Amino acid sequence: MLREDSFREQQTRDTVRRSPDGQVEMRWESLRGTGHHTPAERFFVRSHSGVPRIDPRTWSLRLHGDGLRAGPVEFGLEDLRGLPAHSMTAFIECAGNGRSLYTIQQNQRVEGTPWGLGAIGVAHWTGVPLAVVLERAGIRPDAVDLLPRGLDRPYVRDGVDHGSVRRPLPVTKAMKDVLVAYEMNGHPLRPEHGFPARLVVPDWVGVASTKWIGDIEVSTEPLHSPWSTDFYRLFGLGHPAEGSAPLTTVPVQSAFELSAGAQIPLGCEYLLTGRSWSGSGAIRSVEVSTDGGGHWLPARMVGPRLPHTWAQWELPWRPERRGPAELMARATDETGVTQSLGAPYNTKGYLFGAVVRHPVKVV
Repeated sequence: MLREDSFREQQTRDTVRRSPDGQVEMRWESLRGTGHHTPAERFFVRSHSGVPRIDPRTWSLRLHGDGLRAGPVEFGLEDLRGLPAHSMTAFIECAGNGRSLYTIQQNQRVEGTPWGLGAIGVAHWTGVPLAVVLERAGIRPDAVDLLPRGLDRPYVRDGVDHGSVRRPLPVTKAMKDVLVAYEMNGHPLRPEHGFPARLVVPDWVGVASTKWIGDIEVSTEPLHSPWSTDFYRLFGLGHPAEGSAPLTTVPVQSAFELSAGAQIPLGCEYLLTGRSWSGSGAIRSVEVSTDGGGHWLPARMVGPRLPHTWAQWELPWRPERRGPAELMARATDETGVTQSLGAPYNTKGYLFGAVVRHPVKVV
């Protein structure tokens, strides 16, 4: 059986794709054989106004608002490190991951960065549960919403200054499983990944996981920002004029650890590998087709199947006919949801969850 070493000459030496506006997308073929976590240097980067440089010696996280019992509270980085540490393995995924596939597979025009499927990464995060920080700050029992704000530069679009990235987060989610993270894969966060501290909001669209976090408003009333009203909602045919509710969980998705257009030798057994994930729970099973959806075979699951992260899988394939072939993978999560063959359209190209048609060539 041919494994990854036999195909190194086909794999690009680059592990990411960099766009002119500073966004960084992971190359899926670079994950083959790397283990469960995404190396920090391959983890995707999405920023609205560039990466700020922050002095950790003077940085602090300020909590304020009428949802606190006794006024504003500040935590320096050492204060956070002095609180009980907690770790979790979780993916962070841009809401626009797979956006280009609306055009490639469904012939639909959409707005925004034309991501492939590489605007996702899984890391081992270490920090303090946001619930602990809120309790130390004296959160009131009638608080309903938080508004975490990043220290990035104001985002200006079409002449409108929207301010720094900030997006409401319900207290119920914050108290459940959100982390104020200061380490990624056992090392301090890199600047592009939110140094000195960021939120990690498991299973939700990436914009909820605020990077370079500087303050959190705690409120007894619902809060709003452009990132929950103008952006990160579904717009277009079939949606209200004001858009859908703000986006939260991501759909079920799957990807092959193989470059598009890769060449596979005829008659040799090649091990197809990939990963699947869902914002609604652990992956239960994965099926793979090597003939464009004509026939499906169950993939063998590799390693644990846990919530908040992806599941790895593999399937041996011995192609018997030269020429183009179309690989497909579809996953089912523990709630019983299976990837569909098409993604509901929205003008901003969010939440692409359809089965991806992955072209290769048998030679």
